[in-house]
Amino acid sequence: MPTEHTEVQVRPGGEGDLTALTDLYNHYARETAVTFDTSPFTPEGRRPWLLSHPVDGPYRLMVATDGGAGGVLGYATSSPFHPKPAYATSVETTVHVAPGAGRRGIGTLLYTALFEALEAEDLHRASAGIARPNDASARLHERFGFRHVGTHREVGRKFGRWRDAAWYEKEL
Repeated sequence: MPTEHTEVQVRPGGEGDLTALTDLYNHYARETAVTFDTSPFTPEGRRPWLLSHPVDGPYRLMVATDGGAGGVLGYATSSPFHPKPAYATSVETTVHVAPGAGRRGIGTLLYTALFEALEAEDLHRASAGIARPNDASARLHERFGFRHVGTHREVGRKFGRWRDAAWYEKEL
């Protein structure tokens, strides 16, 4: 009996993805320490975040879907590093993969698409904050040329424990 293989597609995110992206992020806010958000969002509450990532420019949102079925498997973003004008050529990147989809290479596909999209932008540096422990995220970032530049010790508290945030950066 032949098995059906669904190809993963990566594309810019849009309004139609808002509910699925919110649900995915809420999983991490509720169940894990990889984000320091502690309460879930509504799709309407998450809309400003979505709208801050247009199809072009330095602040992007790339979404991975399971081909024909259209289910969201993950997303990657580039966002402002800091609001002050001198930081305009730096971005902060992040990637979130749906539970169970991580071993399929979704994070790699998303970051590949994101960094390819950013090649034409006037950007110099990408940074990524990783809540510790998160060895899988550290490995993904290192594969993309990020290097560890420091750790903020016990900078957040979630689930009754102090959490460290490791910072990584790469030249673009």
